[in-house]
Amino acid sequence: MITDVLSGGYRSTFRGLGVEFAEVREYVEGDDPRMVDWNVTARAGRPFVKRFVEERERTLMFVPDLAPSMAYGLGAWSLRQAVSRYCAMLGLLAIENHDRVGVVVGDRLVLPQPGGGHILRVLDDCVRPPQENRAQLASRVASATAGVRRRAVMFVLSDFLAPGYEHALTLAGRRHDVVAVRFLARELFDPPRRLMRALVPGDDGGPGAEQLCDFADDGFRAAWFERVAAWRARHDDVLGRAGIDGVDVEVPSQPDIGALAAPLLAFFRRREARR
Repeated sequence: MITDVLSGGYRSTFRGLGVEFAEVREYVEGDDPRMVDWNVTARAGRPFVKRFVEERERTLMFVPDLAPSMAYGLGAWSLRQAVSRYCAMLGLLAIENHDRVGVVVGDRLVLPQPGGGHILRVLDDCVRPPQENRAQLASRVASATAGVRRRAVMFVLSDFLAPGYEHALTLAGRRHDVVAVRFLARELFDPPRRLMRALVPGDDGGPGAEQLCDFADDGFRAAWFERVAAWRARHDDVLGRAGIDGVDVEVPSQPDIGALAAPLLAFFRRREARR
């Protein structure tokens, strides 16, 4: 699936920076006059030109959310397990395309590096259950924004239930190509018709208290879907004002990796159509 389905979309969607400035050197006969660095030429009194090197590799940063709400969900996998699978798919694409990959795990920043061995270590950090949750999503996003100097493709993977991430996400979008991947537990879009406990989205966009919910009652289901729709609209508004792309991933009820990857493939196609 990585080679035949996702790879082409990944390559065409994220093309890399093209060229990168390398150095300034003295002009020699045959150099392109358009490359003359006039500031250095004026200071030195003789012509200097800028030299560029091709840079086609991409830099990817994973910012997975390790909040307590990510450990649950009525789908085939918990939200945290679904995030790990997304990181694995993107990491395998990066290996195939010789890209650099980094990750923020807890309060630790792993800087982007190339190579299959490094990327597999990054994926191990994504899959390994966290020992404690010391850093909030906003601080993880801020750490990735400040720690990676070159422009990167930053995947922020979360349910975005906890408030307070909006400002950090906006700042990251000014410096990097940010993709906010929102994972939706089954109870948010297709709750089973029975009495059960669920985490109710709060009125302020954050998570409310865990409540006993009667999803067998049609009136309650209608009110539930209305509340979830309002919460989703608030998040979409944050992304729209920040100019950030968003992907919604509904965790399937059966362990179908193709269904989990379908929103990512659709995102690749949407971005390619905009170019």
